Amino acid sequence: MLMVASIFSCKSEKQEELKDYVTLSGKITDMNSDSLYVYQGRNFSKTIKVNDDGTFSDTLKVETGVYGIYDGNESSSMYLKNGYDITMTLDTKQFDETISYAGYGSESSNYLAKKALMEETLYPPSLFDMEEDDFKAETSKIHSKLVSFLNNAKDLDSTLLSNETKSFESFQADILKSYQGYKEQSEARAAKFAKFIGNPSPNFENFENHKGGTTSLADLKGKYVYVDVWATWCGPCIREIPSLKAVEKDYHDKNIEFVSISVDDGRGFKGDADAAKEGWKKMVIEKELGGTQLLSDKGWKSDFVQGFEINGIPRFILIDPSGNVVNADAPRPSSPKLRALFDSLKI
Repeated sequence: MLMVASIFSCKSEKQEELKDYVTLSGKITDMNSDSLYVYQGRNFSKTIKVNDDGTFSDTLKVETGVYGIYDGNESSSMYLKNGYDITMTLDTKQFDETISYAGYGSESSNYLAKKALMEETLYPPSLFDMEEDDFKAETSKIHSKLVSFLNNAKDLDSTLLSNETKSFESFQADILKSYQGYKEQSEARAAKFAKFIGNPSPNFENFENHKGGTTSLADLKGKYVYVDVWATWCGPCIREIPSLKAVEKDYHDKNIEFVSISVDDGRGFKGDADAAKEGWKKMVIEKELGGTQLLSDKGWKSDFVQGFEINGIPRFILIDPSGNVVNADAPRPSSPKLRALFDSLKI
């Protein structure tokens, strides 16, 4: 019996050695598009067709490593190695919470998916606004949680385990360097946008209002206006939503209007502006967004967006009751500096 088991074991190992490709299959619930896009920077890309019932199956010949997988709206990371036979399941309504892998070689992809989900709440949005001593203390706690998460992972590919270990060894030094760079950039941005302070704000007119009709900046005169420029596909924008809701709640009876302007113009929807508009309407409802929800008339090319030299989002702007700019690069809702700014103005 031992000899027979040994023969079958050798056969199995030989078959894995001969299989020089990955088999990737699965099912997507409430799919966003008719295809999946698997990529690794500029080194590799492949589009996999998704059937009408959400099922898909294909083979990929790869170099061992971490790959991105994009469903037309959101993305995740997976770990691929020739010989793997992986089945993926996903419900796009709860993308990060439901993406899961099964089959031979799935452990490493599951680790990456669970790590990404954990990281959504691991880093405080205001982390880079902290003073340096507080920043170091907070990142030390984050580092400990990441190391513990890795130590509890089972059956990871040895290359991934080695890379993660090395990454965590340099984590605190690397993130401190990013923090110092962020502070330098913040100072440079403050100098760049100082020219707007005290001057009339770039204007927007007749932007579509989610509640119906249109809204112009002139309609809001007499109140402070805190503007959030965002898009449905922007992860950092979405991470600010809970903090924005909290600020809106705390200042709801003050002389300030919270305005969110979406620049959705087709990205994530195959360039289809109409589909992007419907995606914006859907997210406003699903996320129960408050304040005044507007859609930029020309996406990134609107006079308001161009006037404020916006080329990255989210971007926050504060305008005074007379229509003049208080801050063209205002603190984020997650930053303690925003409430301090509001209180200093006695809003």
